[in-house]
Formats: sequence, structure tokens, C-alpha cells
Amino acid sequence: MKTGRAIGLAAAVVVVVCAALLVAGCPTKATTGAGPAATQPSTAPPSPGAAAPSGPQIEGTVTVKGSDTIVHLVTQWAEAFMKANPKADVQVTGGGSGTGIAALINGTADIASASRELKDDERKDAQAKGLTPTEFTVARDAIAIVVHPSNPINELTMDQLAKIYTGATTNWKQVGGPDVKIEALSRESTSGTYAFFQEHVMKKKDYRKDARLMPATSGIIEAAAADKGAIGYAGLGYAVGAVGRVKVLKVKKDEKAPAIAPSEATVKDGTYSVARPLFLFTGGEPTGAVKAFIDFCKSPEGQQIVKDAGYVTVE
Repeated sequence: MKTGRAIGLAAAVVVVVCAALLVAGCPTKATTGAGPAATQPSTAPPSPGAAAPSGPQIEGTVTVKGSDTIVHLVTQWAEAFMKANPKADVQVTGGGSGTGIAALINGTADIASASRELKDDERKDAQAKGLTPTEFTVARDAIAIVVHPSNPINELTMDQLAKIYTGATTNWKQVGGPDVKIEALSRESTSGTYAFFQEHVMKKKDYRKDARLMPATSGIIEAAAADKGAIGYAGLGYAVGAVGRVKVLKVKKDEKAPAIAPSEATVKDGTYSVARPLFLFTGGEPTGAVKAFIDFCKSPEGQQIVKDAGYVTVE
């Protein structure tokens, strides 16, 4: 009888000891403090500024080609997108809106970035390849008129701009400036900005024969900063980044209208005359990584990048 009681008591002791060991050796999710428990996932909310938890990671390669106006904005989008999705690769190159659209049609780009809408012949070429071009407005932009900082001219009318670029006006004294020959700087014909400026400012007239065609907007900025007789046009983001190196002119719709400087506010309220939307195009409804990237560009985070880069948000 004593032997049975001893065995039962020993068994009870073993059970109690094992339970204690299990409790000591198995920290719960609520455990905090230093030591091994510090490696457990925290249940506290993220600190201000920390990245919000994301869903499944996006994988795949996205190729974007096109507008030089928007290339550094797309690059910033790509960097932020890849940071949030390390398994994704977004490759960005410029070359002009026409170049990007051609690459989309030829199948060498997933997305074409453009500072203009598709032309009828481009849309027909895409459809002939079995594509259905799909347009996404991802930002807005003002085309800033830039001159050398020493130029005393502060504003021009739309008509004066048109006459300068068509060759009717060739000297700054004709618009109230010094007796200096005007050097008109322009983008190349593959540029969406070239086409937009010709249509909306020059009323579809031909550019002057001696216009200096630049392969990139950065070239226009450099030339305007160096040449006292130069005038050029550039996206607002580029102009903002070149403050001090070039002078940005105000623009008047006509002689009686107020002179308006390009800015986020004047683009949104429609008072600045030379403004336009910026686009991303795909060959059909996007899927996978392409869709995820475009969605990111249009998201609050993507639109904050638009604002930070000196462009104008869609909303």
C-alpha cells in the first residue's frame, strides 16, 4: 500500500515539473523585453514613417520607354516600387514619346511613357499588331518657357511665343528686349513636347528652320543657361530643378490677359496656358507586374512622388 502511494506521489511530481519546464521553455507572442523574446514579431503598431505592411511581393520585369519629360519621374516611381517589391525589376529609358510608343507597338517595351496622346496612325499600327492601346493619366505638367538669367524679358504672350518659334520674330528687341538675335531651342520631332508645343502654341505651323533641335530636355536647359540669346521650353519639373541657372518667363493668353507663371496651382486652376496631361500606355489591359506598377504610380504614394518631383498630381 505504501509502495502504491509513493509511486502515485512521484508521478504527480513529474507532471508538475514537466509542466513548469514547458511554461519556462515556450515564450508567448506577448513576451517583451531583451533576450530571446526580443526576436519575436512585435504586435505594436509601426512607428510614424515606417513602411506599411504590404501584401504578396510582386515579381517580374517591367520595361518602360518614352518621354524625356517624364523619364526622371518614372525613374523615381521605379525606385520606390522596387524598394517595396525587391523581386520586381523596372527598367526605364527615355528617347521621346514617339520612340516609346513605337517600342510598345513593336513589343520591346511593356509601357510607353508619353507627354501627348497617341496619334491616329500610331493607334492604327498598334491595332494592326493585335494591340488595344490603353491610356492611363498619371500626372500633369506645365511647359515652362526658359531664357538666360540675364534676359530682361519677364513675360511673353502666346502670340509672341508662336512668332518666335515660327521665325516671324528673330530679335529680342522685337518683343521689348535687347538687340540680340533669338536662338530658339526645341526638342526633336520624336518628342511629345515638340508636338504639343507645335499644336497648342504654334497652331500647327512649322518650326523655324534655324531652330536648334535638342535630343533631351536637359540639353535645352544647358543651352539656355549658357546662351544670352536663347529661349527654350521644358517640363515644369526640369525648370524647377534649374532655378538660378535659367529664368522662367510668365505667359499671357493674349495682350489683355494677366501674365501667369507655371506652377502646380496655375496648372490645376487652368490659368497657365501651356499645360498638359502625362500618360502611360500599355498594349491592352495590364496584368501582373505591369498593372501593379501603374497602380502604384496612381496611388497616394505615387502621387506624392509626382508632387515631390515638381510635377502636378492628377487630382
